[in-house]
Amino acid sequence: MDAEVFTVESGSVSDFESLLNDESLRRAAFPSCRDRIFLAHAAVAPIPQVAVEAMEAFNRASATGELDYGEVFLKRMDRIRGAAARLFGGSAEEFALLGPTSLGLSLVANGLDWQPGDEIITYLDDYPANVYPWKQLERLGVRIVYLQPHEVGAITPELVREAITSRTRLLALASCHFLTGYRLDIAAVGKIAREHGLLFCLDAIQTAGAFPTPVAEVDFLSADSHKWMLGPSSAGVVYVAKARQEQLRPSLYGAWNVISPNFIARDEIIFEPGARRYEPGVLNASGLLGMEASIDLLTGIGIDRIASRLLELKAHLCEGLGRLGLQIVGPREGSAASGITSCTDRERPERVGDLYQALLRAGVVASFRHDRAGCPHLRFSPHFYNTHAEVEGVFEAITMAGT
Repeated sequence: MDAEVFTVESGSVSDFESLLNDESLRRAAFPSCRDRIFLAHAAVAPIPQVAVEAMEAFNRASATGELDYGEVFLKRMDRIRGAAARLFGGSAEEFALLGPTSLGLSLVANGLDWQPGDEIITYLDDYPANVYPWKQLERLGVRIVYLQPHEVGAITPELVREAITSRTRLLALASCHFLTGYRLDIAAVGKIAREHGLLFCLDAIQTAGAFPTPVAEVDFLSADSHKWMLGPSSAGVVYVAKARQEQLRPSLYGAWNVISPNFIARDEIIFEPGARRYEPGVLNASGLLGMEASIDLLTGIGIDRIASRLLELKAHLCEGLGRLGLQIVGPREGSAASGITSCTDRERPERVGDLYQALLRAGVVASFRHDRAGCPHLRFSPHFYNTHAEVEGVFEAITMAGT
């Protein structure tokens, strides 16, 4: 495989102000802007043009038979691990290139040596991908301890500390709640884990690419790229701290993660070094190249700058939605706030579904979600390239639908 196969020529969008002030540039960089207002990045996000070009370059080479999966390919995959390390911290050797998020979480759940009576602290109202991998361990005698916050998703360090017992072995938490948008204080929870000698596994999909999500305080992390990272589905990363790689036994085996010279099986299992030991077979190369292009875009702009922009858009959404008679759930500002803004109408819950359909007719893509009690919510999750004019478009569509 020739190195030039992976060369992509595209305009830079790292000039943040130019992107937001030049509508033609914004639409060229983000095709989803051309005919709709996309505010559902907490669901499945559209990919930017730079990711399209990266995947198309690979696919064109695939169509002409120019590809082999030798050293050039492996070096490019290592480069993608480096991109992950720029986004999350850590070293390239600590990242496996696997998605979706549930796969990475399941690798952690199934790869540790559990004993009957071990306890895992998690949260039943997290997204199911971060519930079932742990719940299935009950068959081994593991006890699952569910946190009980005063509000949906409001997981605080104090709440975590209070749930720890002498049998607690692992904290399995999300970096941000998928409905209410509460962000976890990763550093504070990580410090608690260290103080108690616990492992800490993070479902990072709702902050990766949107807010700083450092791995310095976690042992394991999993995130697919199809949300805030602006990558394709089933291209993601699994972080396993170097100090935990011997402790976390690979639970998937194949020709790629077990050393097999000349593809000949040996009578002993010796794993590839680093996090490659968790990658059993050929990787989702096209998707990972798209993910890399999107990560480069995001880190080029700067995650801190993106986070600030998301909170700015959130404030605009909260003000207007409240003015239109909708109730915001979750934090509006501060360190627990995120890019997710959900709202409902507690007096007329049937109105929420009607508004969702009205938004779709107006070309506004949001998400329609329910809480455990069945209460419907509208969830808005703009990314940094969305504009205040688009937020005003949301208000206009709701007003036209009748309040």
